[in-house]
Amino acid sequence: MRLNEQDIINAICLHTAERKGIQPTQVEVQLEYDDDLGFSAEVMAEGRSQILIAANMLEAIERYLFQHQGVRVFRDQIHLRLEDEIVADISH
Repeated sequence: MRLNEQDIINAICLHTAERKGIQPTQVEVQLEYDDDLGFSAEVMAEGRSQILIAANMLEAIERYLFQHQGVRVFRDQIHLRLEDEIVADISH
């Protein structure tokens, strides 16, 4: 299974909104990749900017797959990759 960049953004928006008690439409996400730092996401919510590290992104993806796709996966099954866009490959 593969999640594209928009799926990852949706997962982070839903996860952040749930944690902050706001609507997902109130969350903006920009995915980033740095050769030295790896994957991260800049999240804007409630007028504040927050940087999520890869572990936080994996948590959001894990919850998204379980709550919205009905698929139970563990973090070690989720692999972020940089291709034409950032994608998440899920192994079974």
